[in-house]
Amino acid sequence: MNAASVHHDVRRHILDTARPIIGSKGFSAVGLNEILCAAEIPKGSFYHYFASKEAFGEALLEQYFTTYLARIDALLDQRDGTAGQRFMTYWAQWRDAHIAGTVHDHCLAVKLGAEVCDLSERMRLILQDGATEVVDRLARFIAAGQQDGSLPVTQDARPLAAALYQLWLGATLLAKFTRDRQAFDDAMTATRRMLGLSA
Repeated sequence: MNAASVHHDVRRHILDTARPIIGSKGFSAVGLNEILCAAEIPKGSFYHYFASKEAFGEALLEQYFTTYLARIDALLDQRDGTAGQRFMTYWAQWRDAHIAGTVHDHCLAVKLGAEVCDLSERMRLILQDGATEVVDRLARFIAAGQQDGSLPVTQDARPLAAALYQLWLGATLLAKFTRDRQAFDDAMTATRRMLGLSA
């Protein structure tokens, strides 16, 4: 294995180790020493892989969106069931993961959104661009469902996708306040109504 491959693998290992820690505690609350100890990386070597903690945060968010968008693409590309069924599976998976408390390692957009936007313009832009990419894919789901007849809604796909994403981001934040599932159940009911589906 060449030096570039080793560098990439160690860098990825640091990011993979840090993701659940920061997903649980937040960006500012986690020190570099905690991350490096968890990753079993010498404390002095962090800046060999990242120019700064901000650059590390940028890489963490970029990795998060790359992984998250790939998961949406995989669901989009499935051929089992209708587009509408797969779209509702997406929301059900969102709800169930949060209710089960298994999202610390992959829900950085919700966890870090408000925090890092005031800390770093570059991180804010990564979040903005990532959210745009998510909405674009959700719009593709809606358009596919309109085409195959599984989503009986006539509204333009892109604004509807944006409204749904905003609805679920809000529900996720509210569920953090209340520590119960009602916000997700309400979001699911509203989603079905907005998509013209039966309750």
